This record gives sequence, C-alpha cells and structure tokens, in this order.
Amino acid sequence: MKIALGCDHGGFGLMQKVKAHLTENGYECHDFGTYSTDSCHYPVYGAAAARAVASGDCDFGIVICTTGIGISIAANKVKGVRAALCTDCYCAEMTRRHNNANVLAMGAGVVGEGLAMKIVDTFLSTPTEAVEGSRHASRIALIGEIEEGKI
Repeated sequence: MKIALGCDHGGFGLMQKVKAHLTENGYECHDFGTYSTDSCHYPVYGAAAARAVASGDCDFGIVICTTGIGISIAANKVKGVRAALCTDCYCAEMTRRHNNANVLAMGAGVVGEGLAMKIVDTFLSTPTEAVEGSRHASRIALIGEIEEGKI
C-alpha cells in the first residue's frame, strides 16, 4: 500500500516517526515534504500529498502540522480528497467507516507519538462501510456533489 506524506515544520518530527513506523510495517511511503524544521507553508505540502491520493498514485495520505487544522483544510481543497483531522482512534475508525476518508490529518502538538501510531494503524486498517447502496455511500456522493457545485 502506498501512503502519501506531507507536513510542515511543526509536524516534521512526528512525521519522521510516522514514516519510520509505516516503513517498518511494510508500507511504501511517498514523502512530499517538508524535509526540515525550517519554517514553511503547510498548504504546499498538504496539497501535494492530497493530490497524490486524488490522482490514485497513492492509496492514502497522512498530513501533519502543529494542530492538524490548517493542513487538513488545505488537503480538503483538492477534489476527491476527504481529509479527516483525528485526535483519537475512535475518530480514525469512524471516519474510515462512515466517511471513507482517504487522508488522515494529525496535530503534532495535540497527539503524542504513541497515540499517533495507534491512530495511523487504526485509520489504515479500518474498512469503509460506504459501499454502494449504503446510507454512508449516499452521503459521500453528496460530498462529491458539493465539490461539483451541484449543491
């Protein structure tokens, strides 16, 4: 499975740990930066990782900034991306099950390393219930209609 990674300076340290964790568990990581703790602009890296997911080059994305808020907003501007900011495993599970989220956002200043790894594992291992004909699928379709300007 291919995972797109994107972070800013505030998320760099945690992203390095997430990347190592993913690699150790057999995931293929595509790192879209940033590559240091030098101050930078989170929208650039959130959008780059999100585009890799939207294009199908990567199966899922993980984006991290200090709070997770800004980078999740940026990732969600990419058509076809459903980025979810998760601060616990329950949110990670439910956003996969009900929203078919394809990008996980976290805040390095909000979740610690141990919790972050559990959130990542939960997000990547939880199947979606948003299958054709389900109430969840119809809701995902409505989100798509919003993207298309139909609603």
